[in-house]
Amino acid sequence: MHNTPTLFIGLDVHKDSIAVAYAPEERSAEVTFLGPVGTRQADIDKLVRRLQSKAPRLVFAYEAGPCGYPLHRYLTRKGLDCLVVAPSLIPRKPGDRVKTDRRDALQLARLLRSGDLTPIYVPSVEDEAIRDLKAAQQRLKSFLLRLGFNYTGKANWNDAHLRYLANVVCPTPAQQIVFQESLRAVSEQVDRLQRLEAEISEHITSWRLYPVVEALQALRGVQQTVAATTLAEIGDLTRFDSPRQLAAFLGLIPSEHSSGEKRRQGSITKAGNGHARRALIEGAWAYRFPAKVSELLQKRLEKLPQPIQDISWKAQVRLCKRFRRLIARGKHPNVAVTAVAREVPIPV
Repeated sequence: MHNTPTLFIGLDVHKDSIAVAYAPEERSAEVTFLGPVGTRQADIDKLVRRLQSKAPRLVFAYEAGPCGYPLHRYLTRKGLDCLVVAPSLIPRKPGDRVKTDRRDALQLARLLRSGDLTPIYVPSVEDEAIRDLKAAQQRLKSFLLRLGFNYTGKANWNDAHLRYLANVVCPTPAQQIVFQESLRAVSEQVDRLQRLEAEISEHITSWRLYPVVEALQALRGVQQTVAATTLAEIGDLTRFDSPRQLAAFLGLIPSEHSSGEKRRQGSITKAGNGHARRALIEGAWAYRFPAKVSELLQKRLEKLPQPIQDISWKAQVRLCKRFRRLIARGKHPNVAVTAVAREVPIPV
């Protein structure tokens, strides 16, 4: 119980309006729908003044969605408590098929008062900027992959790859025109991709998490792309009490259905952050090969202290052995690489 009366406010946030409901601290008190308000800062200030006349302490909550975190940041800058909650973790009645702004706001206020809402981590503006850059880069890479050129070399659009494409001759003139137009479009996208990579490299050096990005690159399969993506999505690692809690956040732990003496584990939960999970799994595929320090990895290690280099080699030996053992037991490669990704030593 708080020393001062508290008002719990549920916000159903949209682009042009916010539906507001509030619940007094007393559990027997009714939840009240206040109505819609605007999304401007002046509208928020007016709402706060109105609610502070009812109780000195205000606690806000709204669902994570396309409107992002500006409302959370504005309220917290004003010294107010605000939770951004995961929509998938909001308790809902199985038979409830009616969804309106009013009902959503009332439900948020009611669940906030009862303590049944699960808040998510809100990244800083800087973290979110790095995340947006990585997302744009990933979209462009996916676009290039969908073109489906069958190149036996390393298809990274270097000079050798472009020379190969320049020699491609299609069976008909019409197909050749389509191919050339596609190639031109790809070249434009590659130029954009290179500009984005340059922007990332420039901004990441001044990022507060850049030392951690460099440390993570000591691991095999974790170059700048994987390291930056992982940290931009995870944010502050100190908020996790243990590696197991981080693995749960990434959705890398097995699902479980246990009853009585029976315990059954299934596939990974895939809860939490999908971008970071995919980046780690992509990097973990490097451990399917025997332990080895490549020339590229050696260059990354030379910049780092000896203790980090020792951890890198120890982790590589262990994870390569882990992958081989799982394959020898008949596990599917996808299962094995997911298990390896769960054990990548991220400093928590």
